[in-house]
Amino acid sequence: MTDRLVIVPTYNEKENILLMIDAVMALDPAFDLLIIDDGSPDGTADLVRQAQARPEYADRVFMEEREGKLGLGTAYIHGFEWALARHYEYIFEMDCDFSHNPNDLPKLWRACNEGGGDLAVGSRYVQGVNVVNWPMGRVLMSYFASKYVRFITGLPVNDATAGFKCYTRKVLEALRHQKIHFVGYAFQIEMKFLAWKLGFNVVEVPIVFTDRTRGESKMDMKIFREAVFGVIRMKISSLFRSYHLPQPETANS
Repeated sequence: MTDRLVIVPTYNEKENILLMIDAVMALDPAFDLLIIDDGSPDGTADLVRQAQARPEYADRVFMEEREGKLGLGTAYIHGFEWALARHYEYIFEMDCDFSHNPNDLPKLWRACNEGGGDLAVGSRYVQGVNVVNWPMGRVLMSYFASKYVRFITGLPVNDATAGFKCYTRKVLEALRHQKIHFVGYAFQIEMKFLAWKLGFNVVEVPIVFTDRTRGESKMDMKIFREAVFGVIRMKISSLFRSYHLPQPETANS
């Protein structure tokens, strides 16, 4: 067991899951892996169990199975609580479809462990536009969505919608005391916004994002609409609340 845990939500990812497990397990330094599967009917969970049966993976690959599609945000929150209960210091989130390159995980870790980041974001837009295999319309939508978020909220992040991140433990311990409103695309924005408002150091690490080549995308216009209108609600709500870190508990003397 290491102090680094990668959380990967899955739904119908049989084409990618074993490749992803092998890729994460091969990294140096070592990372543990938690799969959050939302009842994939294609047998994704069965493949994870096959990987867990391998002696070299037995104490490093974990799985939590849930009934039905409950939303990306709730999957990550479930994983965060699992990680905090097991004393991980660095908790990562990434997609299973290889749009996020597992080889970039050590870069995110170093940005926190050595670079002073409290939350490291794998950013497509911090050094130009680094997206491969997306149609131009989708690139523009994603790019200007981040510009829109920054304009509305003031969040100083170039890739506000990014889902490839490394949280330090103290960030997640603080965020567990905050009310999280979104479960879809806007969840990624809200988590960054809350971390920033609480005073944590949010840093961006340049990555190259490559669209999936196996399996089907879960993205649709409903998810984008949630983000567009959710950002406005989030900003308005922030004007009527204060942000502060929870006070450490003290023992009664």
